[in-house]
Amino acid sequence: MKPSLLNKLSRLSERLEEIDRLLAHEDVTRDMDQYRRLTREHADISPVVALYQEYRQLEQDLLTATDMLADPDLRELAEHELAEGKLRQQALEKSLQTALLPRDPRDERNIFLEIRAGTGGDESALFAGDLLRMYVRYAERQRWKVEVISESVSELGGYKEVIVKLIGQGAWSRLKFESGGHRVQRVPETEAQGRIHTSACTVAVMPEADEVAEVSLNPADLRIDTFRASGAGGQHINKTDSAVRITHLPTGIVVECQDDRSQHKNKAQAMSVLAARIMDRQLREQQAREAATRKSLIGSGDRSERIRTYNFPQGRMTDHRINLTLYKLDAIMDGDLDELLAALASEHQADQLAALGDA
Repeated sequence: MKPSLLNKLSRLSERLEEIDRLLAHEDVTRDMDQYRRLTREHADISPVVALYQEYRQLEQDLLTATDMLADPDLRELAEHELAEGKLRQQALEKSLQTALLPRDPRDERNIFLEIRAGTGGDESALFAGDLLRMYVRYAERQRWKVEVISESVSELGGYKEVIVKLIGQGAWSRLKFESGGHRVQRVPETEAQGRIHTSACTVAVMPEADEVAEVSLNPADLRIDTFRASGAGGQHINKTDSAVRITHLPTGIVVECQDDRSQHKNKAQAMSVLAARIMDRQLREQQAREAATRKSLIGSGDRSERIRTYNFPQGRMTDHRINLTLYKLDAIMDGDLDELLAALASEHQADQLAALGDA
C-alpha cells in the first residue's frame, strides 16, 4: 500500500483515540451539538480504523510466517499461511482504499428534480412527461415521497417545465448523476408519415439545502412578487394573489411556485428551491474547477452535456458517459433504473480510486 494512504490511516487511528478521550470526558454532553458531531465522526471512522488494525496485525502475521520458512518442519505450514495471508492482504488493501474515498455529505439528502422540454416542441414536452413518470416510478420502488413543486403543462400533454421534490433516504446518492441532456429518438404520435424524430429535455437534480448551514439568503438580495395563479385550480385560486415569484438579484435566478392555495406555503417552497439552485450552482462551479485539473466521467455538472439517448425503435438506452447500452427501454421507462444507476456509481468510484492512487 502507498505510504500516503498508510499515513492517512495512521492519522485516522490517532483521531479515533482522541475522540474516545473526548467522549469519555464527564462534561461531553454540555455542548450537545459538539457531542453529536463527535459521535457521528466516531461512527464514520471506527470501521476504517478497525480494517487498518486488521491490516497491521496481518502484516505482523506475514513477518512471523516468513521467519518460519527457515525451519524445515514448519516450512509447509508457513508457505500455506503466506499464500492465504497475501490474498487477505490484497482484499484488505482494496477495502481500505474504498473506505478512504471521500464521502459526499449530501448523499442522504432529499432532492429537487427539474425537467425542462428542449428542442423538439410538443414531442419534447411529451418526453418530459415520460421522464417524470420514469423517475416517479423509480421513487415509488424506493418508497420515497413525491411532491410536485411547480409545473407548466403543454397543450398536448407533458410538460414545458416541471419541478418535483423526492423525499427519501439516499435520494441524492442514487440520482446525483442524472443531470444533463436527455435525448429521445422515436416516431411521435402526431407524425403521420412514421418518421423518427429526435428531441431533447434537460434534467437537473439538486440536493435539498440545509436551511441553517449551507446557503445564506440575504433579504436585501431578494425580490419577491406575488400574483394570481394561472391554469386549473378553481375559483379560489384565481381570486387571490397566492402565487409567488422570487428573484435572487446577485445571480439572476428566478423561482416561481403557484401549486398551493397558500401564499405562505408557496413562498416557503420557492425559497427551498432557490436555496437548492444556489447551492447547485456553487457545486457545479467547484466541479468545474476540479475538472480543470482532473477530468471526471461522471458528475461534471454541465447541464448542456448530452448524457443519454433513449432510442424507442431499437428499444435501447445508451449512457454516453460510460458507454453503457441496455436493451430494455420499456423497463427503464417504467422506473427500472437499478442497473443503470449502479453502473454510474461504480464508474464514479473507480474514478475516485484512481484519484486516490494519484494522491
